[in-house]
Order: sequence, then C-alpha cells, then structure tokens
Amino acid sequence: MQPLVFDPEICLACESVDCIMRCQYIDLDQARAKQEHDRIVRGEMSSILKDCVTCYACEEYCPSGNHPFYHIVEQQERLGVHPVPRPIEKSQVIMMAPRGRIGKKLVSPPVIDMCFFDIMKGGIRGRLFDGATTIGGSDVFCNLMFLHFARNSTIRERLPLVMDNIMRFHLEPSGVRELICYHDECYGTYTSWAPAFGIEVPFRPVHLFDYLYHRLLELKADIKPLNAKVAYQRPCSNRLCPETDHFVDDIFGLIGAQRPKRTYEYGNALCCGGVPEAAQRFDLVEEIRGKNVADMKEAGVQYCVFNCPFCFWTLAEPVAKAGIFPVMMSDLCLMALGE
Repeated sequence: MQPLVFDPEICLACESVDCIMRCQYIDLDQARAKQEHDRIVRGEMSSILKDCVTCYACEEYCPSGNHPFYHIVEQQERLGVHPVPRPIEKSQVIMMAPRGRIGKKLVSPPVIDMCFFDIMKGGIRGRLFDGATTIGGSDVFCNLMFLHFARNSTIRERLPLVMDNIMRFHLEPSGVRELICYHDECYGTYTSWAPAFGIEVPFRPVHLFDYLYHRLLELKADIKPLNAKVAYQRPCSNRLCPETDHFVDDIFGLIGAQRPKRTYEYGNALCCGGVPEAAQRFDLVEEIRGKNVADMKEAGVQYCVFNCPFCFWTLAEPVAKAGIFPVMMSDLCLMALGE
C-alpha cells in the first residue's frame, strides 16, 4: 500500500500553521505552534500528538491540502501515543472487525450504505427513498472511526476487503456502480482518506445530503415548509468533505428551515463530545456539550439536526433537556413532506 500523500516541505515552509492556530482545543501562541507543528512534520514527539482530540478539523483548515490530520494520526501510531485508553481501543478493534458473514444480496438503486448503523435503516422510508436498498454491518464498515484511536493501520488493513465485499456481494452482481453514503465517515473514507493513501475506490460514492437535496427537488411540489429555526450539529467526519457542507443550506432552503447564525457552526463547529468521552477527558466533554447546547439555545432554534448517529446518541438528551428537538436530517426532510 502506498504511503500518505504528504509533502513535509510544504508544511515546513508554512508560516500560518492554520492546522494548529485554528484548532479549538489546543491553545498555543504562534511561535510555539510553529515549533510543535514542525516537530510533527519531522517525525518527532510533540505535545500536540498527546493533546489532539482527533476532531479531524485540521484536515479542513490546511490551505495546501497536505493532509495534516492524517499525518498526525500516522505519527501518533508510530510513536505509541494512544488518544483513547488501550483497553477501549483494543475492544473496539475486536468488536468492529469484519465477521465474514456477508452473503450475496441483489440491490437496486438508490443503494444506501448504512455502514455500521443498520439500526438506523428505519429512517430509510417514504417518498424520499422510493425503491431504495440498504446494505450495512461490519463486513461493509469503512473503519474510519479508528482515526480517533490512532489506528490508521487498522483502516489500511480492512478497507480493501470492505470495498471488495461491497462490490462482489452487492454492486457488481446487480450492475450498480453508485453508492449513497448514509454517514459522512464513509463518504470521507472514499473521497478523502482513500485517495490520500493511493487507494482506488471501485464505485462512485454519493453523500447523503447530495441525494436528499436532489430528491427533494423532484418532490418540491409536495413540500410543506417547516417554518422553523434549525441548528446543524456538524460531525467531525464532515471535515474530510467540506465541499458537501453547502447542501445543509440548500436543503434548509427547500424545506423552509431557517439556520440562524451561531458561534459554533461551519468551520468553527465543535464536535459532539463523544470521542473526548471515550478518551476519558470528562472536563472537556462537559465544556463542549455545554457550549454546543448553550449556542443552540441562544440562537432560539426549535430543532437540532444531525447526520452522524453517534453525534445524535451523544447530544440528543442534553439538547432535548434544553427544549430543542433532536432529529436526523433524513427525518427532518420527511417531516417537510408530511411524513
């Protein structure tokens, strides 16, 4: 397998070090940030490797597209830095492994890849998803979550098998070449992570929001505007595909959802706090959740919309306690169709 597409000279020549200076969890002055940044580039130990909350954001912040986050994860693993306690890391690697229980299943488009979230396939219903087929489970799980565990090697090892499973058992026998990714994590795997490591993706990935927007256009005459203020909890993995973020505003425009200005959104979004919780950084978890919920409440939103199931499970309860209704994006769209 090819190494990461990463040019150390680009990073060493960078004076702004946006990947560190824009980080919302590491607070260093410019000189110290440059010093620690260059240590990582040279493959040396740095405080940043230990303090990183693995929110993926620096991958978006880099003006050169030089994959700083992927490089950080590579160095964490090489130098034995474990962002999450080892027993949790070990158990997740075992629990999320492919089981080899996949069998041939003919599919018809649109084909929705639920990743590891088969439990959410009840949301694939109604006119939005007419004729849709879902696939999911450990044997088609992208494994990108292991970036949070500094286990890039696990993704490298499993992804070729996962893509082969998708093609051999589902898409090829059915003559389908397009796969709609329910979760940003899968879409980011196939459009960002795989190309960064020189891995060819044998199908065309489509982001769920892209699909929803174009399907809503087809059903535009049936939309009943929600006339509601809605906050969007942007997931970490959307940092790997920021080009899709505009679909949130596009979808909101179609369904009559207003997105009031908030502090923690777009490039300034905070994570849900679930990963720092796994890392047992509980003070940070409370801070992140408190900021997110207070920000939504101050904006006067009625709904908080999610795309990541893990974000939903992490924040749904505190959001609901604040009087804000938590909902997945696909369900919000169904509501606008009267479903």
